[in-house]
Amino acid sequence: MSAGKYKPYPEYRDSEVEWLGDFPSNWEVEPSKKVLTLRRELVGTDHASFQLLSLTLRGVITRDISNGEGKIPAEFNSYQIVSPDELIFCLFDIDETPRSIGLSFHEGMITGAYNVYRTSPRYNPNYACFYFLHIDSFKGLKPFYTGLRKVVRADTFGTIKIPIPPLPEQIQIAKFLDYETAKIDELIEKQQELIALLKEKRQAVISHAVTKGLPPEAAQKVGLNPHPPLKDSGIEWLGKVPEHWNVSPLKQHVDTINGFGFSSSHFQDEGVPFIRAGNIKKKSVTQPSIFLPEKIVSAYKRVILKKNDVVISMVGSDPKILESAVGQVGIVPPSLAGAVPNQNVVIMREKGTVLLKSYLFYTLCSSAYRNHLNVFSHKLANQSIISSSLLAAAYFTFPNLKEQKTIVSFLDTEVVKFDSLTAKAKRTVGLLQERRTALISAAVTGKIDVRDWQPPKERKAS
Repeated sequence: MSAGKYKPYPEYRDSEVEWLGDFPSNWEVEPSKKVLTLRRELVGTDHASFQLLSLTLRGVITRDISNGEGKIPAEFNSYQIVSPDELIFCLFDIDETPRSIGLSFHEGMITGAYNVYRTSPRYNPNYACFYFLHIDSFKGLKPFYTGLRKVVRADTFGTIKIPIPPLPEQIQIAKFLDYETAKIDELIEKQQELIALLKEKRQAVISHAVTKGLPPEAAQKVGLNPHPPLKDSGIEWLGKVPEHWNVSPLKQHVDTINGFGFSSSHFQDEGVPFIRAGNIKKKSVTQPSIFLPEKIVSAYKRVILKKNDVVISMVGSDPKILESAVGQVGIVPPSLAGAVPNQNVVIMREKGTVLLKSYLFYTLCSSAYRNHLNVFSHKLANQSIISSSLLAAAYFTFPNLKEQKTIVSFLDTEVVKFDSLTAKAKRTVGLLQERRTALISAAVTGKIDVRDWQPPKERKAS
């Protein structure tokens, strides 16, 4: 990161740590064991007096297990006590774990899988949290493997050499970063709120168009009645619909084709792409990592996917997790024409010429259809499932072919607008997150000097 509006330290020296490089001449380098002490005090039978803590992307948070937040362990004997201002490290799966450290503000307990560290009086825990969360200190360390898990042992972690600024500077750096990252986090939150609002509006536009028709202004432009007479659909989540629309079950308009349960013994690294429920994401189908031999697939021509086929998943997570809930809908891209789905994926192909494929797709993306899925899916083990017959049993609204075309044309244009605005907001979030990371990295490694920094004085309201 360029120093920009922040000045560098007046003098630097070689830290003699390859990845750290030059750092302020008044800083020291020491192994982490000099300033961090591993503390493992087990809760034992006294667990009722401690809050249950979790290390998450939001830091260390409390779990209310009485309200179903988090899985209640069979026993707490292996849980360890955590005190305020102690650091919780996740030192396993270090290449994949998105949150490797958190600072606790609570008295509580956490699973023994984590390492709890107390800082020495000359090492500020807030500075330490900023440092370890944003600096890759594990470079060059020899990991320990337990099965497929890549673990850093506590004694190995203790050898990591880290910069130790004078304590007043550590406190000042942490104070500076608390203030500056809070401002950036506020901007990120506003963009994320915008993304959520755009998503909500996009969904509302699709749902209205396929259940009520075009908005009056758009209908008038294409010569449709802007205020058509309505009738009761007889379906609770559809409500009133245009009087001239047909209300009927999907099965009258589509054929459902279940994928096939191919044997895992035939899986290979290349060949015919094998689509599973997890590959249906964000209204499309992602490139799979599993393939099947041509000679196996050729016997199942009925399930071979075509370009623009509409597919839907029969398994998923809890309905509250919308991004992975049962009934994810996707359009097969040209690159996956010829792929085959497994038994948890249903292909929906329209019958005859009275239903547009694109209108079917928007119908399946509507809130009304989501309600149908939520009502008729059921839990099995840790998943939600629904049968292909129930997927096609939903009653829906079907205008004539001409009106379907006008609705699809309208939605195609509106969706592009929403997606463009959403993409712009996501790019802004990405840039803000990059700036946040770069600012923290620059401050905790001494690339910028914030010793004289003071928070701006708040302006008095006139």
